[in-house]
Amino acid sequence: MKIAVLGAGAIGGFLGARLARAGVDVVLIARGPHLNAMKDSGLRVIEAGGDWTVHVEATDDFAAMRDADAVFVTLKAHSLAPVAERMAANLGDETAVVGAQNGIPWWYFQRHGGDLEGIHLETVDPGGAIARAIDPRRVIGCIVYPATSLVSPGVVRHTEGERFSLGELDGSQSPRCVDLSHALVSAGLKAPVQPQIRSELWLKLLGNAVFNPLSALTRATLGDMAQSPLVAEVVRAAMQEVDAVARSLGIEISVSIDQRIKGAARVGDHKTSMLQDLEAGRPMEIDALTGSVVELGDRLGIPVPHLRTLYSSVKLLQSTSIR
Repeated sequence: MKIAVLGAGAIGGFLGARLARAGVDVVLIARGPHLNAMKDSGLRVIEAGGDWTVHVEATDDFAAMRDADAVFVTLKAHSLAPVAERMAANLGDETAVVGAQNGIPWWYFQRHGGDLEGIHLETVDPGGAIARAIDPRRVIGCIVYPATSLVSPGVVRHTEGERFSLGELDGSQSPRCVDLSHALVSAGLKAPVQPQIRSELWLKLLGNAVFNPLSALTRATLGDMAQSPLVAEVVRAAMQEVDAVARSLGIEISVSIDQRIKGAARVGDHKTSMLQDLEAGRPMEIDALTGSVVELGDRLGIPVPHLRTLYSSVKLLQSTSIR
């Protein structure tokens, strides 16, 4: 199996490095100083068990994915629409597209069934451009759990987590999903094939939609937010709104809000991806992580005042921070 990783930054770099170390045929697609560092010195991963470096094919040429069996798309959600057509033009006939973004992904209502089949969310896929470019039959859903950060070009820190849940959008147990799972497991990762990938998505989103924007506004780590009595009421109320939107879609999140907060506390001194982006001067995934839930709440008639406050506040923060 050959696997391409499009957007091989912190998460994609960690995934690609683990696969390459296990002997899987991997190509990493990236750009800028990070790409140059990987080409010159390899990709270094810092983990609790020690540091290690792999030398793996790295390029900015999308044509490198043409003979891949699967392409993991680990670009930030807002970065996909501008390159979706270009990506689609470079896929092989049987190449699977593994959507591994945070938030509610562009594929959520594809092969979904029900009244909302085929809709797109403007906060995630403006004008439906991604959905038009990428055939839904190619898509495999992926929920990403590792906490990682890009320390410097060519250097990824892995804090915790090794799970990449996979699932066909129609819930089937396909050979391609099983093969992909085996490849990830061979790299020491956890890669269960889930029959209800959307349900697991909401489990992660319950925390991400709240903790990410709050971290950007407060500069607090996950542990700080989860253990602070000052914001406990806000965190709980916003999570209740996420849960209400999920329930309106027929999703029962498998853990309680208390359990989700305790899970964040266990991660401890880790900066969310949104806070990392803010500090690095990069655009934040505000729309996919929080705006998408607000948009869905509005569409479904579910009040989301706390989420709306977090969303609008961090949108304003971004607009003022890039002046």
